[in-house]
This record gives sequence, C-alpha cells and structure tokens, in this order.
Amino acid sequence: MAHRLAASQTGAVAVAQPVSAPLTRAAIFLIVTINPGADNCATVRSFCADLATLIRAVDFRDLEAGLSCVMGIGSEAWDRLFGHPRPAELHPFREIRAGPRHAVSTPGDLLFHIRAKRMDLCFEMATQIMGRLGDAVTAVDEVHGFRYFDDRDLLGFVDGTENPRGEAVIEAALIGEEDTAFAGGSYVIVQKYLHNLDRWNALSTETQERIIGRTKLSDIELDDSIKPTSAHNALTTITENGKEFQIVRDNMPFGQIGTGEFGTYFIGYCRTPRITEQMIENMFVGRPLGNYDRLLDFSRAVTGTLFFVPSATYLDSVDDDAPAAAMPAAASMIEPPPCTALAPPSSLGIGSLKGENRHE
Repeated sequence: MAHRLAASQTGAVAVAQPVSAPLTRAAIFLIVTINPGADNCATVRSFCADLATLIRAVDFRDLEAGLSCVMGIGSEAWDRLFGHPRPAELHPFREIRAGPRHAVSTPGDLLFHIRAKRMDLCFEMATQIMGRLGDAVTAVDEVHGFRYFDDRDLLGFVDGTENPRGEAVIEAALIGEEDTAFAGGSYVIVQKYLHNLDRWNALSTETQERIIGRTKLSDIELDDSIKPTSAHNALTTITENGKEFQIVRDNMPFGQIGTGEFGTYFIGYCRTPRITEQMIENMFVGRPLGNYDRLLDFSRAVTGTLFFVPSATYLDSVDDDAPAAAMPAAASMIEPPPCTALAPPSSLGIGSLKGENRHE
C-alpha cells in the first residue's frame, strides 16, 4: 500500500515506502554497513534511485506474491550519504542496561526489509540488492523470517494483534507536518531476540499467559484484574494524556533447529522513534522502575539498530553527486550516552508529536 502525504506548503506530494505492506508468509531482514571511501558512498547514492526499478523487475516474476522492499538508513550513514538537512529525530540506537538485561546497540548503515508470499522472491530481491551494491557494502546481519501457523511466534502466542489498521497506519507510522522536509518518511527500530524455548516451554500455560498478557489459544487480552502490570502487552502500551500511541510491527519468527537458535525478529515503524524507545525502556528498565518485562528472563536481544525510512519520492530524487553540506566525519562518531536504570521512565512529550527529545 503506497501512502501519499503532503510534503510541503508548495503542494508537493511525497509517496511513502511500503512500510504498511500486508503481512506476508516470508521476509528477509538484511543489514549492511557501507565500506570506507567516497566511491562506496557514490555507489549507494546511485543505488537509491535504482531501487524502485529493481523491485519492479523482481516483482514482475509473480505479481500475486506481494513483493515489497523497504530501505532504511542509519544515522552515521545519513551524514556520509546526504549531509544536511537530516531527519529531525534520527540518531543511533540507544543502548539500555538494567541489571542483567541489556538492549544492545549494533552496527548498521542500511536496512532492507523484504517481504513476499514466497521466500524465493525475497531471496532473489536480496541477491539483486547485494549484487548491485557489490563491494561498496558489507553484510552484518541477515535473518530469514517465516510466518508460523496462524501468525504466532515460536513462543506459541499470536504476534501483532494490536497493529493499527487502515488510516490509523498513517497516524502511527508516517511523518507529517512535524518535519515537512521528510513527510512520508518513517523511523524503524529492529532487534533480534533469541529465546530459550526449553525454559519457556517448561512453564505452565497460565504462567506464560500472565507474562504475555493474552490467552495462548484464543489470543484474548487478559482482564486488568488478573493481568500483571509487568505483562508484555501492558508495558508496551504507550499512553499520554489519555491517548494511546501505536507503532506498526511486522515481527517474524526465525530459527535454525540444528544449532538450537530460535527467535523473533522485532521490527517497528513509527513517525517518531520515541514511542518505540519508550516501549523498549519499559521492557528493560520497568514501569515503575524494576517492574520489567518477565519475557526478558527467557529472551535476550542480540542486535539493536535505528534507521530512517525516507519516502520513495526522496529515494527516487537522489542523484550521484556528493552532498554539498555533508557533516564532518568526526561529528558522526559522537553517540549519545546509553540509557540506564537510574531513574524511572519520564514523559515522552509526544502529545502533539512535536515535543523535544527527552534523551538529549
């Protein structure tokens, strides 16, 4: 689904990348870093405008398979590729440490979120992307996800029940007037979680349901009278001044039976990263402090990266010339301090989606 948003007062229209594409049976999450050198940056810039053509070529092999590809760009990579202006809230993923729980921050310059009803089309799309980028990039993470039974994760629970639908997707995921230069864009945070299924499956179904906050078989939310405040869905519900703020998730299970690796690839799109960051902080630090997500006793994050997803219109307009006002290399190496469990989570300041970033 291609959404269009007004990009400026001039009447220009930005077409969003397919962040809200329908759920599919297969997906590949591919993260790469851009190798040093101006030539490699030039290759990536040239690729941006070619991405739409590449998608159309692969999609034409099966028009009913629903192939889509979303490209995200990390904070440091944005400075190298485009300079100023830059998206207002783009920054590196913020690491969180809270006792034994650790939301790690891992490298990533470009994200490719590839989805289709068929894994072979996802595989072909990833192959074409890497063939086009060649030696300009290095792959640092690649996960092949699959839809598991009736949209369940490997923990046995339905995932994504509360995703916004219809026009609510625009409100949740796409930037509007708060950053007109990047209208139609989105922020996306990804984390790869590994599960200890032996320990999880040793729990009773009732205990699992209290950790998740929903019934396992029927996927009905537990009543507040019996749902713990530490339940996963309680901590990831973000409200302020009576309004609930949502993100668009497209999580996928993945695994390798032979090596005993089983997990969930979390991916969440939002018009401001602050909402997803608050969810993660609530999980790891707790709300209130120490009331953390007990799911983290059985699952650990092994990656964490934040990207900006420019509109398709922006990507199509990228030329091969280097940015005229690129930031100095030293500036891109400055990272914000990690989040710690020294104080309880504070107000998001997102009542109008225009508040100041509370981390800075």
